[in-house]
Amino acid sequence: MKSSFELFWRAMLARMYPRVVGLVRIPSWVLQETILPLLSVSAFVLIYRAMGAPEEYIGFVILGGAMTAFWLNVLWSMGAHFYWERDSGNLELYIMSPASLMAILAGMALGGMIFTMLRASMILLVGIGVFEVRMMPSSWLALLSVFVLTLLALYGLGMMFASLFLLWGREASHLVNLLQEPVYLLSGTNFPVRVLPTAVASIAGIIPLTTGMDAMRQILFGSEGLWPLPVEIALLAVSVVVFIEIARRFLRYFERRAREQGRLSIRWQ
Repeated sequence: MKSSFELFWRAMLARMYPRVVGLVRIPSWVLQETILPLLSVSAFVLIYRAMGAPEEYIGFVILGGAMTAFWLNVLWSMGAHFYWERDSGNLELYIMSPASLMAILAGMALGGMIFTMLRASMILLVGIGVFEVRMMPSSWLALLSVFVLTLLALYGLGMMFASLFLLWGREASHLVNLLQEPVYLLSGTNFPVRVLPTAVASIAGIIPLTTGMDAMRQILFGSEGLWPLPVEIALLAVSVVVFIEIARRFLRYFERRAREQGRLSIRWQ
């Protein structure tokens, strides 16, 4: 038991290491991931200011821009990553190693969180400093709990995507693009999600980004949410368990199939 846990822990840290070190070794990534996203966020802020929208809408845009960074990381650096690793020939090494694929994905998730936190923090700092957005949490504990649950649910969903995209092969990049823009709409990145039709908003609540942002907006700005805050926290907690368990089952199935049939190699596409 101890050796299995130690192997999981070491594999997770080893896979996390390249993503964290990449912040120092490739400074251009920092510029690309922090400065450029601020342009689109600033554009929405200026539009709302020109329209005379309530100040809380400015906060919605800033928070949405920060949380969107995590969604992009989930799609590109988690969902499609095993597919890219198969192209480069590393997937076979992952499967042959004694470490589980879940540990490797957990390391990717942890490294991705740290890397993306820089972009999200920069957007929040600019929003607070330049655009003078006031964020006054009604409860720091509730805010931290919602944020952590949202990230866990998002990266659990990313682990599930990693398995599915690996199965679908060449369609992975198309699926990533397909899931990118619609989620911006369904999650209410730049507007309160409650303005969507009730049926659409209820379906959108399945996406952790939607529920998490809506809950954080209630805590930070005291705005009306899609559902009461305790309900949204419960939904996020359930999403964490469901997505991670589905990802674990998928990964176990694909890992077994790869070892028994050898059908996850690049030559079988």
